[in-house]
Amino acid sequence: MTDKTFKLNTGQDIPALGLGTWQSEAGEVQKAVTHALKSGYKLIDGAYCYGNEDEVGAGLAEAFASGIKREDVFVVSKVWATYNTRVELGLDKSLKSLGLDYVDLFLVVSTRHRTRERRRAQR
Repeated sequence: MTDKTFKLNTGQDIPALGLGTWQSEAGEVQKAVTHALKSGYKLIDGAYCYGNEDEVGAGLAEAFASGIKREDVFVVSKVWATYNTRVELGLDKSLKSLGLDYVDLFLVVSTRHRTRERRRAQR
């Protein structure tokens, strides 16, 4: 596992490599998160709209119960731009599902640009 990190503008280091949970199989996410962290991964990336943050949270809890420290794991979550006036609500949903008091990075994501590009490419 790499120890490579990048420095964010906040001064915080973000691991260069992590486990993404988008399109993960239901029922497999908890095991994947726990296994990844026990194998040395330091970053877990998810989003409430992936529909699996409860399982991600269960995997985090299992890893933390095994001795992995919360402060050694960089957790990323996202809220879609449709929540742009309710970002706090989106964050609260993620924190509850993840069973965490905080995430290390919370992004507002818009896929509109990609959608336009795909439409143009299909013409």
